Amino acid sequence: MRNSAVLAVRRGVSGALSCAVLAAAPALASAAAPAPAPGEAAHVPFAARYQAELHGGIVRAANVSAKGGEGTERVNDGAAIGYTDVDDDPNTYNSSRAELRVPDGARIAWARLYWGGNLRVGEQKPPKDNGRVLVAEPGGQYKAVLADTLVGHRTGDGADAFQASADVTELVRWAEPGQWTVAQVNVAMGRSAVGGWGGWTLVAAYEKADEPLRRLSVWDGFETIGPRSGELRVALDRHRYPKGVQGRLGVVAYDGDRGTSGDYLQVRTSPRKSTPIGDSANSVNDVLNSSITEFGESGTARFPAAGNTLGYDSDVFDLRGALRQGADRVHVRLGSREDTVWLGALFLQADVRR
Repeated sequence: MRNSAVLAVRRGVSGALSCAVLAAAPALASAAAPAPAPGEAAHVPFAARYQAELHGGIVRAANVSAKGGEGTERVNDGAAIGYTDVDDDPNTYNSSRAELRVPDGARIAWARLYWGGNLRVGEQKPPKDNGRVLVAEPGGQYKAVLADTLVGHRTGDGADAFQASADVTELVRWAEPGQWTVAQVNVAMGRSAVGGWGGWTLVAAYEKADEPLRRLSVWDGFETIGPRSGELRVALDRHRYPKGVQGRLGVVAYDGDRGTSGDYLQVRTSPRKSTPIGDSANSVNDVLNSSITEFGESGTARFPAAGNTLGYDSDVFDLRGALRQGADRVHVRLGSREDTVWLGALFLQADVRR
């Protein structure tokens, strides 16, 4: 097994420092305290956050922080948006849970939490709280998690959108299996022309000696795509892969409308081959469609478990079709001909050999 600590590439503060903040942070007693700002920018270029080659893989948990009113709206535009709140704590106004399914016997090598949403719907939320959420590990109590890197925050196109993130490796490494709870994501409720949205995704890389050798890559940033903004192109991986290997690609995005066609995801594996990516839950012509899925299914348990996530996407796609003939790269293109969408993270897992 190669040493993933040597191969890993990270931006921001170290996991040890980040989790020292977690351990020292008061929980609900200071829930109203403003978050210290690590700085914000309307545009955060996508860059590698973590890269490794190891026996293991990537898992993720995700859920929404906002929900629709009575009935099921097809899109969040113009819908009445409220909060999900699954805990019994009166000090939180939004909370949701999802399972992080780490294989038995695996060791967490790295983990990062992403959260974001729209601050302007019927109400306007202040951006001072963008960089702080509360997190409870399975069976645990809330801990304050603070953003440890530049927060993406852009006001435009009728929205006030942001994404923040933090290294949570130590917290995840020592946690029991089960569902994670994330609360106090700074999202607004009410009604507006562009709608409200919000959610979180926990991404974790793990090591397990009896699993295949794989290349893992996590990139993040805060980029806008759409008719006026153009598309995003990311060179996720430049390695060569033999024919028939297995792989998966994860995407975290904000305000992809269900039923609005024209948004696409393509993977280029050679100078001449580009494969449209989609599945039974995410068509190739509406791939960012307000869903939390894995290979077209609902994936791990979450609460609430809405099928229409009203503007929040956290999906994992099967790359076997794209890698069937082998590859000398994995480059991603994401675009939207109708929607304005904010992109937050991409993650890749691919076997080194068949």
